[in-house]
Formats: sequence, structure tokens, C-alpha cells
Amino acid sequence: MNRLKKEDLSERDRQVLESIFNPSQIGGEEYLLQDEEKHLTDPQDADDVDDPRVKESQRLEIEAIALTNAGKLNEALEILGKSIETAPHRPAPWNNRAQVHCLLGQEIDALKDVERALELSEGNGRTGCRALCQRGILKRKNADTDGAREDFEAAARLGSHFARTQLIELNPYAALCNQMLREVTKF
Repeated sequence: MNRLKKEDLSERDRQVLESIFNPSQIGGEEYLLQDEEKHLTDPQDADDVDDPRVKESQRLEIEAIALTNAGKLNEALEILGKSIETAPHRPAPWNNRAQVHCLLGQEIDALKDVERALELSEGNGRTGCRALCQRGILKRKNADTDGAREDFEAAARLGSHFARTQLIELNPYAALCNQMLREVTKF
């Protein structure tokens, strides 16, 4: 028996398979921005680029991230608190502190900080995107699938590959179909 090759398919069949195999497409339509990193900056930081408080807050935030990566979570939490005190209008340290709270199993505190990050970022920019993902994870963990889906959809529109992957995982039919088609068609 001859195996079907990709070249043997019609353009329409190739598009259908591409929409299934390509996680950047859901339902056959391009779902996300092509340029994922369009939101590399946070508008709040760009507006205050010369503000010494913002620079100090950013420095403290970088220090806290290094501490987090080293497993020094309580110290990182303390430094992120100082970063927030220095420039409370910046959403990034709120979101990063939420992540440390999550790592410490402090989900209630994490959610409070994520909500504040979303409020300050207005759900835009790098921090808005990350905060939406983080809140989506918390909602998913607490069995709020619809709420998680909404957050992941919003983050996906901002360009998050992670959010797009989560949306696919939240759709059991798409995941099953994708798995079956990969086994049937080995291109």
C-alpha cells in the first residue's frame, strides 16, 4: 500500500492539516499576532524611562528575579516588596511577586498581586500578557475552566505562545483530534 504524501494533497487539505498541526492556528484561522514580541515593553515603564524611582524599582526587580532563580524565594519576596514600594505604579514587580507567591504555595496572595498587575497594566504590554497567563493558570488549577479560557484567549491575542498552548489543552476535542491525526498521517 502506498503512503499518502503531503504533495499529493489538495491545497485545501493541506490548509486543514496545517490548522490542526500548527498551534498558531485554531479553527483554521490565524488566532494570534504573527510577531509575538510586539509587546516587549510595558507602556508604564516607557513613559517613565528617566524616572530614578522606576530605574531603582527595575534594579530591585532584577535582583529579586536572580534570587528566585537561586531558590531564595523569601528574600526575593522581600526585594520585590521594596521594588513595589519604590514605584507602586509599575505592574511588573506586582506580577513577579505573584509568581514568587505561587512558588511558595501562597495562591491567595498571588491572585491579589496578579489582579493589581492587571489593573496597573490595563491588560496590555508584556506584564499584562504574563499576568493574564498567570491568572489563567490559577483559575485552571482551581477548576475555573471558563475563566482560564478567557484569560488565555486575551493573552493569546497579545501574542503569548504559552496561552495558545493552554487553549489547545483546554479543548479536549482538538487535543484528541490532533493526537489521532498525528498517528494516522506521518509526514
